[in-house]
Amino acid sequence: MIVTAAVLPRTGGELELLELELSPPGPGEVLVSIRASGVCHSDLNAIDGIAETPCPAVLGHEGAGVVEEVGAGVGIEEGTRVALSWMPSCGRCEECTRDLRHLCRIVWRAMGAGTLLDGARRLSMGGEPVFHYSLLSTFAERAVVPAGSCIPIPDDVPFDVASLIGCCVATGTGAVWRTAAVRPGDRVAVFGCGGVGLSAVMGAVAIGASTVVAVDIATDKLVVAEELGATASIPWTGGPEETASLVHEATGGVDAAFEATGRPDVARAAFLSTRARGAAVLIGIPPADSEVSFPALSIPRLERRVLGSIYGSTVPERDFPEILALYGRGELPIERLISHRFPLDGIGEAFELLRRGDTLRAVVTME
Repeated sequence: MIVTAAVLPRTGGELELLELELSPPGPGEVLVSIRASGVCHSDLNAIDGIAETPCPAVLGHEGAGVVEEVGAGVGIEEGTRVALSWMPSCGRCEECTRDLRHLCRIVWRAMGAGTLLDGARRLSMGGEPVFHYSLLSTFAERAVVPAGSCIPIPDDVPFDVASLIGCCVATGTGAVWRTAAVRPGDRVAVFGCGGVGLSAVMGAVAIGASTVVAVDIATDKLVVAEELGATASIPWTGGPEETASLVHEATGGVDAAFEATGRPDVARAAFLSTRARGAAVLIGIPPADSEVSFPALSIPRLERRVLGSIYGSTVPERDFPEILALYGRGELPIERLISHRFPLDGIGEAFELLRRGDTLRAVVTME
């Protein structure tokens, strides 16, 4: 079939709205009519070359929609409303058998190659293959995705809300609940209050953290963080030592500090903000050649820790239903993250807002 999609022709290029050929789903795959797709900083990293991405590619990895067609061996029914996860798992590799399904090497290999799980591409233009992005390519009217990426959602969950669960909400809340295992009464700081950081704020509030400090350079984002339950907010001072000192003054040091910017200086500030046995949880994706320094003596002497967190250590089939349940009870007001909505042909403007830092989360809607 022919679909309209936003195509990145080359690294550093501009997204182009083009008509592509989309092949039917193969075994273990599903055709989804995309209804909403979040605009994530990881997509911007692909455009700018911070994260190497094969091109031409259809970007987008934060989506929700309706199953239209299923391939052989798929149990999900046509017509099912789904949130899409870019991290299914094979269940067989070493990481999966260690219960680290969010690190599935088969999935990461396919994502790096710009293909689906079987190594094939279902997208093409003029007979020439087009690369997939993160197995999903949701900046399009329709997408063929792995069946394992499809998590059913209730009828009363809006597609724009469901799309954000697929990446920023799962990443932020999962970092709190799964990677750091924050407990009720813990002290938390969140550095960077975009979609992922604000999701971490909501996750910390929902789990019962006693103190949740939000840190950002933008005052308006700090206001939103407080509206979502942050107990205090601290403006970024321009230096990691000074900012960490302000966090210590406000909290006495935190049990978990979440870095959601990808900046090495912010990662250092997060580490310096922790107290004894505290953990700096690094979520943001930095440039490949970045390095971070920490005062080494405090690591063994105070048992300070540094934890990496990809996708919030999320297992979608386990964690998406929990997120949906909390959203349904009003304990995760995900809709507050959506600051802008655009049609597919407005996606360039959405990325300009993201590049300037003038949005919480923009969503492209196909309806």
